[in-house]
Amino acid sequence: MSPGIPASTDAAPRAGTDASRLPRWLYWIALLLLCSAYLQGGIDKAWDFPGAIAEMQHFGLAPAVPMAVAVIVLELGASALILAGRLRWLGALALAAFTLAASFMANRFWAVPAGERVMLANAFFEHLGLVGGFTAVAWVDLRAHAARVTRNPS
Repeated sequence: MSPGIPASTDAAPRAGTDASRLPRWLYWIALLLLCSAYLQGGIDKAWDFPGAIAEMQHFGLAPAVPMAVAVIVLELGASALILAGRLRWLGALALAAFTLAASFMANRFWAVPAGERVMLANAFFEHLGLVGGFTAVAWVDLRAHAARVTRNPS
């Protein structure tokens, strides 16, 4: 195991041939990159809580204060689950659902004038890519868990 990488990353995928397997440290770095926007977003919202409340109000989410707290907890908590490897599938599905909902709320490219459409459409489809990535992480984690249970029944 690489120094500085949590032991819980042992749940890295082990499907396919040996040549197709990512090293555990690289899988963890990939997960960190996948979670980076949520870590940054959660930290920024916590650091600038009035700004987080204003963002909730901008999107019509009420009551704004509990919604801001919930988003901060979700972004940071789900990212922590993914990176720690504990209930990784749950954290990944939570961020997938959150990202899908937020995309339909914040990136409504179909409802804006043509001049604004391209950037919002790009953001919308980039977020769909994140949803796909988190769904894949959940699938890999659940399959790895099932394989461990099959190998070591209690």
